[in-house]
Amino acid sequence: MNAIVKRSTDTSTIKWGASVIQIFGYGATAFGLAPLNMYLFLIGLIGWLIVGWRWNDMAMTIIHLVALAAMVIGLALA
Repeated sequence: MNAIVKRSTDTSTIKWGASVIQIFGYGATAFGLAPLNMYLFLIGLIGWLIVGWRWNDMAMTIIHLVALAAMVIGLALA
């Protein structure tokens, strides 16, 4: 039981951390702080990818995998 509660708490921490980081990414975009905004979005995407995987949510996992691939390709070509 404690392992389930700990995993749920860990996932919630990742979820909120990723959300806050992505909000900072939006702020960095608003202030023209490129490429910092892209790196913040990348960290947030990875966080949400982990959350989707832990929740066994295939739709969330796939959308964040596709977004992650697009971000990595975009950063590599920039």
